[in-house]
Amino acid sequence: MKTTVVALANQKGGVGKTTTCINFSACLAEKNKKVLLVDLDPQANATSGLGLEKGSGSSIFPALLGETDAMGLIQETGLKNLDIIPSELDLAGAEIAIARRDDYLHRLKEAMDPVIESGIYEYIIMDCPPSLGILFMNALNIADEVIIPIQCEYLALEGLGVMVDIVNQISEAGNPNLHISGILMTMYNVSTNLSQQVVQEVVKHFGERVFETLIPRNVRLSEAPSFGQPIIQYDPHCVGSAAYRNLAKEFIKRRKRDAKESEALPTLSSVISPE
Repeated sequence: MKTTVVALANQKGGVGKTTTCINFSACLAEKNKKVLLVDLDPQANATSGLGLEKGSGSSIFPALLGETDAMGLIQETGLKNLDIIPSELDLAGAEIAIARRDDYLHRLKEAMDPVIESGIYEYIIMDCPPSLGILFMNALNIADEVIIPIQCEYLALEGLGVMVDIVNQISEAGNPNLHISGILMTMYNVSTNLSQQVVQEVVKHFGERVFETLIPRNVRLSEAPSFGQPIIQYDPHCVGSAAYRNLAKEFIKRRKRDAKESEALPTLSSVISPE
């Protein structure tokens, strides 16, 4: 199985990034995709949101330092097809500990390569910290693609431009496979003109890269993490569940479409005539 690494990233907090990591991962798993969620945020909200304790020594931190094997850090979540490498508050110390090393931007890649090469998982989803620090950059250096969640407010548009520039820089600097696979509009309020205007503005600039699925403001989505459950467990019939199921479906459909388009491209030998 080829493993695709997807980073959910936005340097701005409060945009629904962790909520999306939890529920997007769970919905992919529900569709029989084998998924590993890596919680890279020291706040560990993805960890607690899936019902796991924030235990000392359980995060990716020791693997980043080369002290342990990342495979040994993987835990089951209780959901079929979904595993996790949890986070903990001590992971905040990684910013300082890794910075002392010459290969500080590639520590996560070295730690996770055995997991990727094992082919156990179809998708590795990374919940990035909401800051432009070393863990954030490490995640983008290992990712194949980035999903950028942004809140349906005008201030969120400012951060989107920064994210696009960062992805382009890292792609040019050493990770040529990295690209933005989708921009996800979150906290959408169907009753306000503002939400609709922000969506229209983003679509005008980014076109098909914006997911058609809109994640609504939903009380049940806000409640679910406190019960340690993804929304499809906590309330499988609410609008939040429907939205994240649609997102997983759209994501998979896009990948199939892109794969077909790639196969349809002419090969070098077919466009060069023999002399």
